[in-house]
Amino acid sequence: MRGRQREQPRERGPALPAAVGALCRALPPRARPAPDTLRRARFDRPQASLDFWRLLYVLLKQIHGDRWTESDAIGAQVRFVKSALWYHGYGRPQLQRLPADGSVGSRELLLAFSWLLHSLHLLEHLLVQNRLQTGDEASVCTCEDELPTSQEGTTEAGPEGRVDVRYLQWLNGRLRLHWCSLHAQHQEQCKLLHKIHLFTNGSHMDQNLGHFSVTETDLIRQPENYKQLLQLLESETMQLEAFLEWKQLEPVYWQWMETVLDNMAEERNTGESQDAHVEKRRLPEVTSCCPWTDKLTGQMDRLSRDLMALQEQLHQLIAQRKAAWWEKVAAREELEKERFSATARKIQESVELKLRGLTSLHAPKKNEMHGSCRLVLRSKPTASKMGFGGCVSRKAVSAVGAAEVIRELQVRETSLQRELEQLRQECRHRLDEIAGGLEGVICISP
Repeated sequence: MRGRQREQPRERGPALPAAVGALCRALPPRARPAPDTLRRARFDRPQASLDFWRLLYVLLKQIHGDRWTESDAIGAQVRFVKSALWYHGYGRPQLQRLPADGSVGSRELLLAFSWLLHSLHLLEHLLVQNRLQTGDEASVCTCEDELPTSQEGTTEAGPEGRVDVRYLQWLNGRLRLHWCSLHAQHQEQCKLLHKIHLFTNGSHMDQNLGHFSVTETDLIRQPENYKQLLQLLESETMQLEAFLEWKQLEPVYWQWMETVLDNMAEERNTGESQDAHVEKRRLPEVTSCCPWTDKLTGQMDRLSRDLMALQEQLHQLIAQRKAAWWEKVAAREELEKERFSATARKIQESVELKLRGLTSLHAPKKNEMHGSCRLVLRSKPTASKMGFGGCVSRKAVSAVGAAEVIRELQVRETSLQRELEQLRQECRHRLDEIAGGLEGVICISP
């Protein structure tokens, strides 16, 4: 029994270093910190601050798909990390108050890093994003996502929030130009990809594929690159093994983070108690050693009376403002009641139109696909082998043809075009109503 009791601490001791080591190895190679960096950050060592700023900078850059270099200034890194964390919902003010030189705040950065692990599923996201693709893939989504319905009055801008229509038209034109350029580039890429699949058809050892991918074709043209590909595959395999080890030891890490938070709370409480003790010690010294205490007390009484008078005036002003506010609210409610009947009628018409579009309530649901699919060329599409392979689908779908996906997307496009035209008609009707209430104004509907 004694021997077993002595062995238990030895088994628990290496659990935390193993968890931290697995976490560091599961991160991308270019953003992989030393395990000792996390230990130093727990004690708020300034030596770990620069390493943590760089770690968060690289990880957040990869999440957002931005480029970064090793020569980026520390000030730019700090500003980007603060803004990115604020964008993702991390609003801890202690982090925002850290200096821009990155000299201190390693423990605050450790908390932010742990928050990213938990809230954004950081490791899973990076593993999917940095996955080595040896085959040609394309993203497919045929899910029927419910779009939020717009309500009248929610997008109305006040006099100070008006935007010039010509600026909106310029933005729309610029967006269309970029979209056409992107579409042309995508078409050119598809043409080149089809040529590669057609010329290498029948050369692959796997009969389910039949042809080479772009990566495999490049390896045939440049065989010396297989060593680099092999190294990348080995690195990805080690990273996946570290991720599996991390998932087993993850509770140990979060227990350790609880101790970090407890230490921070104890330090904060200790500092507050020391400050209160110092104030208590200073107060009797001032009252006992100053000969002009009576004069100071009289001045304080006069100031107190003045503050009470100002407080009464402030209460009166607040009461007046509150009464005026409730008057405006009452007037607003009366106006909303007048618009309620018209809004209810429009909602009823919209619901009737959507109900008419339903062909059958008991129609079988189609397989919804969402994710990346392996592109496979088929000369004669059949029901089992139709064009896509290895699809990540919400339902088990082994393969699906490109023609089927195109038809389903065209159906969705038609439905969205019909809804867009309905919204345009409502906007024209609304503009006509507004123009009718203006005297001497002629409004030409777009």
